[in-house]
Amino acid sequence: MCSPRLGLQLVPAPQGGRESTTDTSNVLIVDLQRTFADSVAAWLENETDAAVVTAVYSPQSARCVLAKSRVDLMLVDGDLPDGAALTLCTEASARDHPPRVIVLSASADVGHIVAAIHAGVDAWVRKNESGQHLLQVIGRVARGETWVPPSELGQVFRLLLGELERMRQEDPLAALTQRERDVLLYMAEGADRKEVAERLHLSVNTVRTHMQSLMAKLGVHSALEAVAVTRAWLDASPPQGSAVLAGNRRG
Repeated sequence: MCSPRLGLQLVPAPQGGRESTTDTSNVLIVDLQRTFADSVAAWLENETDAAVVTAVYSPQSARCVLAKSRVDLMLVDGDLPDGAALTLCTEASARDHPPRVIVLSASADVGHIVAAIHAGVDAWVRKNESGQHLLQVIGRVARGETWVPPSELGQVFRLLLGELERMRQEDPLAALTQRERDVLLYMAEGADRKEVAERLHLSVNTVRTHMQSLMAKLGVHSALEAVAVTRAWLDASPPQGSAVLAGNRRG
């Protein structure tokens, strides 16, 4: 089956090659083009083990679904007008159970990809790629990986590293309270919100509040971006940062 829009080739996966999303995954597809969204939804229902696949045609409808249901994977049209895709992704990444997010776009502009990463996006896929390629990316994202088109990867890294270098020079963590630093350092070790709450004897909601506060202070829009800033700071301040992390590991 071929999507009528922008050439996304929704071809069946080969026998034995069926990709599985996360267990009992709920997938949300957001695209202004109803036919495209419905085609992708129907195809994913046939080619993956997703429990529920829902197609909506506006950011407003997507927000309604996110408010009422748990969404594990969200595919978003990166070409929504007025930056609506990035706004939606930022909002989704701030939820208690943020979905994995894949942007589907007609292009692969490096600046837009970096902005999407800042908004909490996990992968960027061109709409002229094959359906099998999309399945592979979904599998990677379900395993916690990040994916961008290889042809743009070098430029994306250069832009991100340049931003981190500027942040490092400005010592962005100076504005954080000690508790916010503790939360961020545990996150940098790979702990999720529940694990951070257990280690610091806090509620998950309190950890979430600390994360929202520190992300606002750092000027970032996702936990991943905040952790990247932290690691840059640790590189710039090894004695203090190493001591704190060593203490955390012992605890």
